[in-house]
Amino acid sequence: MSAHTTSPQLPAVLVEHLGAHAARDIERELACYADDAVVTDDGRTYRGTEQIRVWLARASSEFSYTSELTAVRQDAPGRWTATHHLEGDFPGGTVDLHYRYVLRDALVTELVIAP
Repeated sequence: MSAHTTSPQLPAVLVEHLGAHAARDIERELACYADDAVVTDDGRTYRGTEQIRVWLARASSEFSYTSELTAVRQDAPGRWTATHHLEGDFPGGTVDLHYRYVLRDALVTELVIAP
């Protein structure tokens, strides 16, 4: 995990989201999203917390994998990127994914996950 993840500048919601994601704690992770949040992953878009809940449940059970947070950076005010290195039984076996966050009012309003 990058030393930046413990930096006091990292918003509390991202500290919570990254911890919940690593623990695969769906309810805790879901609490980090605004009601009108939008997540885009693997070419699909999920709108609102109910669709995001379904996506989280599917994503956590579809493949077996390990995930290591390798970097976190602030791209602009309210915009952050976290890079995760995944290894598992999904097609290709390894990938570095960039989680691009947009924050508003201390919640995640948008998350785009892409290589």
